[in-house]
Amino acid sequence: MQGTSWFQCVGCGASLDPDDAAPFRCPGADTGGAHVLARVLDVEQTEFRRRDSQNPFLRYRDLFHTYALARRCGLDDDGYAEMVDTLDRRVEVVDGRGFRITPTLEVDPPGGGTLWVKSEIDNVAGSHKARHLMGVMIHLQVIARLGLPGAPDPSTPLAIASCGNAALAAAVVARAADRTLEVFVPTWADRDIVSRLEDLGATVHACARDEGNRGDPCVTAFRTTVRRGAVPFSCQGPDNGLAIEGAKTIAWELLDALGSATLDRIMVQVGGGALASAVWSGLGEFAALGLLARPPRFHPVQAVGCAPFARAHERARRHLAEGATVDEVLAAAAASPSEYMWPWESEPASAATGILDDETYDWLVVLAGTLESGGTPVVVSEDLVGAAPALAEELTGLRPDPTGAAGFAGLLALRGGPDGGRGTAADVGPDPDLGHSAVLFTGGSPRH
Repeated sequence: MQGTSWFQCVGCGASLDPDDAAPFRCPGADTGGAHVLARVLDVEQTEFRRRDSQNPFLRYRDLFHTYALARRCGLDDDGYAEMVDTLDRRVEVVDGRGFRITPTLEVDPPGGGTLWVKSEIDNVAGSHKARHLMGVMIHLQVIARLGLPGAPDPSTPLAIASCGNAALAAAVVARAADRTLEVFVPTWADRDIVSRLEDLGATVHACARDEGNRGDPCVTAFRTTVRRGAVPFSCQGPDNGLAIEGAKTIAWELLDALGSATLDRIMVQVGGGALASAVWSGLGEFAALGLLARPPRFHPVQAVGCAPFARAHERARRHLAEGATVDEVLAAAAASPSEYMWPWESEPASAATGILDDETYDWLVVLAGTLESGGTPVVVSEDLVGAAPALAEELTGLRPDPTGAAGFAGLLALRGGPDGGRGTAADVGPDPDLGHSAVLFTGGSPRH
């Protein structure tokens, strides 16, 4: 039985038609309040099978909104699988690798317990970001093939704002699909990545920070381009709800690797928040399908030089302490977002450059996950951010970069730091007994 899914705004509750070709932004996004589209899965109508494929977009296709849409609108399973496989082979031509299930390692962390490490270091474009964008591209190709009303013309430019890794992932996937891409990056973006973007045919715009305006100038320029007609090829949920879909595969792969083992906590590094939103949503969908007894405690991790989500959580925690329920706090946050989330006042700074977003754009879903799971944000010192990659390599043999190891830095901080005190956890003190935990290595040294 083919499942039904649709998109609904987490903030205002507005629902889109299940066959809406372009579920990018909530239709009420410009009317005030917080708005972000999230997929709703009708679990009663969903028959999930893990398909015989090492490509996560094929293995888990029964859980994708795009697959359900394609089947309802007349594209059979073989046709869908052929489209995904063809696109994946083109990605492999561009980047030297296609999408495959990535490793999950079980290690013994300092202080005891069990730690699972999900590594994205050798994924397409060298990070997890390509998962987000592959999901969006599959959708764009499906709706174009079906000729659905409202589908963007394939000649329409794509656009993305990024610190670097997401832009590189976007350029790889866009090149594979023969699509035009406009990229908006900060002036300090890595020169090797910028050169690679240009080699891939992307048009790169370096955006200088204007001291008179708060917020990320790259995001401002990106949204201006989208208003002029570009397709939001973005890793930010509020700009494209489909961006969350592809990265849910990280959570599904992790849970499948764990089997019957219990997962007590998961640490997820947070910049714009799409990764954390995807992981939490993926965990929740497995739980709804009866494949997970309960989601683990959820710990978003940020660097001390840019921690807007931890600040938002502190506001929420105060309201809970005053007697409000979680649902009441989330409703208040959606109605008055500026009281919880606003741009970081100073220019963000950290060696973990991939999480230096002025705002956590997907903060509302991440806040829900944190509160509902009983987790808490973790804010790590810059010393610990810098030390985490080498400590990760010593433990696992893998070498993530500072951004990719930021979740691991959060785990160390929650334990009290490798020397007993080089990190801080918001709202709670160090907890040396973390039981069965998981972290994500989301990127490593660029291969190009």
